[in-house]
Amino acid sequence: MQCLRLSIDLHTQLSKPSLIANTSLMIITMGKQPVIIVLLSCCLLAVAAAAAAAAAAPSSAAGHDEEADEGMSTYIVHVMPAHAPLRGARVRLARTHYSSFVRELLPPHIARPAPRLLYSYAHAMTGFAARLTAQQAAHLAAQPSIAAVVRGTVYKLHTTLSSTFLHLSPSSGLQAESNGATDAVIAVLDTGIYPKDRASFAPLPSLPPTPPPTFRGGCVSGPNFDARVYCNNKLVGAKMFYRGYEFAKGPMNETVESKSPLDTDGHGTHCASIAAGSPVPDANLLGFATGVAKGTAPAARIAVYKVCWKGGCFTADIVAAIDAAIADGVDVISMSLGAVQKTLLDPEAIASFNAARQGIVVVAAAGNDGPGGSTLSNVPPWMLTVGSSSMNRQFPAIVVLGDGQTFVGSSLYPGDPHSFMKSLILADSAGSAYCEIGKLDASKVAGKIVLCRGGKVGSADKGVAVDKAGGSGVIIVGQEHDGEYVRAIAHLIPGTIVPFAAGKEIIGYVGSTPYPVCKILFFGTLVGGSSPPAPRIATTSSRGPSIPAPGILKPDLIAPGVNILAAWSGVSSPTKLAADTRRVEFNIISGTSMACPHVSGIAALLKKARPSWSPAMIMSALMTTAYGTDNAGDEIGDMATGKAAGPFELGAGHVDPNSALDPGLVYDAGEDDYIDFMCSIKASSPYNCSTRVSITGAELNRPSFSVKFKAYGENITLQRTVRNVGSNVDAVYTVGKRTGFPPGTRLIISPGKLVFDAEHQTRTYTIVFQSTLPPGNFTEYTHGSIVWSDGVHNVRSPIAVTWPFPTAALSVM
Repeated sequence: MQCLRLSIDLHTQLSKPSLIANTSLMIITMGKQPVIIVLLSCCLLAVAAAAAAAAAAPSSAAGHDEEADEGMSTYIVHVMPAHAPLRGARVRLARTHYSSFVRELLPPHIARPAPRLLYSYAHAMTGFAARLTAQQAAHLAAQPSIAAVVRGTVYKLHTTLSSTFLHLSPSSGLQAESNGATDAVIAVLDTGIYPKDRASFAPLPSLPPTPPPTFRGGCVSGPNFDARVYCNNKLVGAKMFYRGYEFAKGPMNETVESKSPLDTDGHGTHCASIAAGSPVPDANLLGFATGVAKGTAPAARIAVYKVCWKGGCFTADIVAAIDAAIADGVDVISMSLGAVQKTLLDPEAIASFNAARQGIVVVAAAGNDGPGGSTLSNVPPWMLTVGSSSMNRQFPAIVVLGDGQTFVGSSLYPGDPHSFMKSLILADSAGSAYCEIGKLDASKVAGKIVLCRGGKVGSADKGVAVDKAGGSGVIIVGQEHDGEYVRAIAHLIPGTIVPFAAGKEIIGYVGSTPYPVCKILFFGTLVGGSSPPAPRIATTSSRGPSIPAPGILKPDLIAPGVNILAAWSGVSSPTKLAADTRRVEFNIISGTSMACPHVSGIAALLKKARPSWSPAMIMSALMTTAYGTDNAGDEIGDMATGKAAGPFELGAGHVDPNSALDPGLVYDAGEDDYIDFMCSIKASSPYNCSTRVSITGAELNRPSFSVKFKAYGENITLQRTVRNVGSNVDAVYTVGKRTGFPPGTRLIISPGKLVFDAEHQTRTYTIVFQSTLPPGNFTEYTHGSIVWSDGVHNVRSPIAVTWPFPTAALSVM
């Protein structure tokens, strides 16, 4: 059964003390875990929950006005398991139980009008739906036997979300026009693939039985990987590259990893299924995020090139894999790997350039080294570099303190809400503030919930440390630089991660209370609404400016990368810990690694819908149509700072697949342009530059601008050429007003009008950037954009202006 989506707001400051006292939560359980929808009210208790029925309401209630019965409305009541009927009780017995239960809880003065039970729930949740007055609902919510009460609302079906969040549909837009990218092959360079009993890689009846005729690759067998069994019309290629690894690390230990395309880690399987996994109904992790899991390009084919091993991903192997992918004739290369790049023309960059010059779109992750600046991976201009953003889905776990304060964290612990308070201690007083394994004093930790500081060891490891010391639960405090960002972890014991600000409040409570206690309530999957708004930039997503080429604005754009559900290896646990013996078909993880294959799938769709477009044109279409506002109508925010993000965080904005189908104008660049650029990096260029005119990164014909000023009145002149790809060959584009220009600058754009006709489908314009303020007025950088419009298309280019120290020299790189 698919999860349910409700467009309800979640308060942006839900983690603040006492706020939950004015908030109610709607729980819809699917399988073992609830889907939580948040409602704002003025009278309900801290935590509330509800369930959606699997069947329609009784016919007698059809079309009934909920407000007609003397102010009664439909509420969903989540009952603590101890007060629910025994599992397996007949429906009539359960209804009788809950009817008596409600009558006993309501005092005589609010017992009328009598509540009317609509449904009882035994599998999706423990609880019932009933028609109640607001006063009755508020009274029930205050009872210890009730986990939550919420007023019902309208809802609709959704998938495991990213395809819906990206507005991708098989019946319209980009997916329909590209036929789902049936003939496209996406190369995934990663940790391999785990196809055993994974429906995400099962053959699709709708696909031809053989690979596309342009694909020349195939599958290689190895230990635990029989290519004849696992390769099909979905998985058309599987190879491994390990010579570089073995040269650096010595012979591979084949008792702990497979010298084959088999993924023993999970990362590669996750990325491959995000890019092009087959649709799988009822997908979930331990009951979380239940829905239809499917790849961004669900009809595209997958070719995996295993280049990453337990010791890392080595250059020789990566380059060999890119080489093989080019020879095999893939359409897109997806690389969710990299390191902070301090030189531009490393071997991987050159290899990826040679892929791009063959018409292959190379998509790469920006890296997970944020929120600091200049932390980017994969910055060459021919790569489509992707940052990570959130969706409108969360996995809340709420900490309730003994004094009534409540704080919202995030967790994938598959347990029931804990109705009883337990002693709370700080790990600082138990031997290890960071909850390192083996360093906690069991005599102090046993039976208690332990608060651990963030950092030093992994979050999942902290839970194991607490468990080994006999603790009953763990609260992990996010690090200060993480801001509002917290990852959801599939803890082995009851546990949650709370933001740094919330952690400070909890620590203060422990320090000021003789006998501190708390409980952790788990409420599954929250979907919908604009509070907190989405998308937002993940704190960990790497940022610009680029160190080796600051004139190239990176990342190029952002895509969903926070808490993404996708296929997982059967050899690895959801936490990857040795102590975790669980095995799952799907896992939920976060990072630019997850954002990258989303864009890889979109690029495959666009390449098949627009086969004449070059990789640079595809990149341009995705960038100029990206959007910069969240679902609350504000500028996309940064989780690290809580402020609006700029182009060094989000590039051109959030990818909008369907809009990219018709961008109006595109910026193109080809082999000669990139070689001329490489010739400007003379020490690194592998080409003969004696007869070439070198150009800087800022001068490349890209749909974005990055410039650096030194002083008042300095001018920097750049030129761009655009191609009209819209249906109107006689289109006329005018440049927008100066309201989007970066503060501190004056922009002179000439001409201000681009007139196209049947014989002239490309036009060139010049833009002069002039500093109108002396250095020192801005501490970092300012940003803005220019927009060309014909009344139908709005072709937007982001601008980043860097303001160095007054003594710095003017540079255009």
